[in-house]
Amino acid sequence: MPLRTGLLGYGIAGRVFHAPLIATTPGLELSAVVTADPTRRAHAQATYPGVQLPRAVEELFALDLDVVVVATPNRTHVPLALAAIEAGLAVVVDKPFAPTSADARRVLQAAKYRGVPVTVFQNRRWDSDFRTVRSLVAEGALGTVTRFESRFERWVPDVWDNWREFGAPEEAGGLLYDLGAHLVDQALELFGPVSTVYAELDRRRPGVEVDDDVFVALTHANGVRSHLWASSAAPDHGPRLRVLGSTGAYVSHGLDRQEEALAAGKPFDDLSTNGRLGLLDDAEEVVGLPGAYSEFYRLLVAALTEGGPLPVEPESAVRALEVIEAAFTSARTGQVVSR
Repeated sequence: MPLRTGLLGYGIAGRVFHAPLIATTPGLELSAVVTADPTRRAHAQATYPGVQLPRAVEELFALDLDVVVVATPNRTHVPLALAAIEAGLAVVVDKPFAPTSADARRVLQAAKYRGVPVTVFQNRRWDSDFRTVRSLVAEGALGTVTRFESRFERWVPDVWDNWREFGAPEEAGGLLYDLGAHLVDQALELFGPVSTVYAELDRRRPGVEVDDDVFVALTHANGVRSHLWASSAAPDHGPRLRVLGSTGAYVSHGLDRQEEALAAGKPFDDLSTNGRLGLLDDAEEVVGLPGAYSEFYRLLVAALTEGGPLPVEPESAVRALEVIEAAFTSARTGQVVSR
């Protein structure tokens, strides 16, 4: 029997990412979607015939489910994850795991007490360009890596009326929590723990309440330096990834196309982002490994049914939150934060 899955939230995260991935993963069934918005309810019903549409969280937990996916605004991640754990259900929490590392640890303690699996949706570990870089670094194609540069830059001059742009601390809004959660996670995945954090967080657009232009510099314990950028106010975009090593470099431009394909209802795997590998003018084009967001839920099924590892160990999300908190401290004080 497939694992019956309930989806909390049907905004961009729920509608574009989670619902189509759940619905197409062998061993999973999209059984229920909770959203109060009438238009979103109609979309879910039309797209996934037979899906149940409870109007409240309590109604969802009354159903016969195996997994709950929390794809709601950041301020609700912790209470909803705790409620799912109390109900004895496996939990997937969209990134960021929680507004603070202390909150995230509280969720993990509750999960351990109840014996419930919890994981975090860090889908960009399965971006084409990141998978390619991970493979190149592992095989030593760049020699000894010295610097990792990673960017998510956009041109969105008008502030959205959306919780991601709200300034209250409990909202966990702003780019450092949003795209920064991916940037930091990828850097830690590639090069491990960090010894120092330096950050510059700015508000560039008129009327914005949260950081919309971000730079974070990490010094990893192994000596690699990661330079990370995120911006909603970038009228020109730098390389998506630039990795420098002792014998060569890898550079890629443009975003992974899986999100675009998912939003359009098109096949979302086997999409590649190409880059260039080598030394200066001798660099050659490299066909990237295909993007593979579906791997997250495939690994989740294997973990829950066969005892395999979770697709994302939740402790890694706690460590990323600790780095994000150090970045906020650095930006506020103007000082490098040692860890």
